Amino acid sequence: MAMTAKRKVFADEWLKDMNGTRAYKAAYPSVKSDQTAATNAGRLLRNAEVKTYIDEQLEIMHNERQADASEVLEFLTSIMRGEHREQTLIGLGEGAQGITDIDVGAKDRIKAAELLGKRHALFTDKVDLQTGDIVIKVGEWDDED
Repeated sequence: MAMTAKRKVFADEWLKDMNGTRAYKAAYPSVKSDQTAATNAGRLLRNAEVKTYIDEQLEIMHNERQADASEVLEFLTSIMRGEHREQTLIGLGEGAQGITDIDVGAKDRIKAAELLGKRHALFTDKVDLQTGDIVIKVGEWDDED
């Protein structure tokens, strides 16, 4: 069974600010009482279809807002290569300021290269430790007295 249009409107409105009363009144404009809207909003939020829809939308929102590993690596690479620009303030005279784009500074490019190097384990010290047999004796003491 598909979710009704009004329930979808309620869920979409609830996702904006998680205010059930406001969301219910937006979906069902004939309801004027806050108490009625709050009670019915609570019921809708417990409805399986509405919960599933809200959970799906929250997952989509989470994925869109959070950078994944490849996106971070691509960004750091663009910084390191000087493909990225940043804005800075410039003086225009008589106390006025403007905004201009400049190339990313050397410090930022070096930091991006460092982070990429750490990610790809370019800076790890490799220690080759070769040992012989180690024997540990517990409870045995040599008496030299």
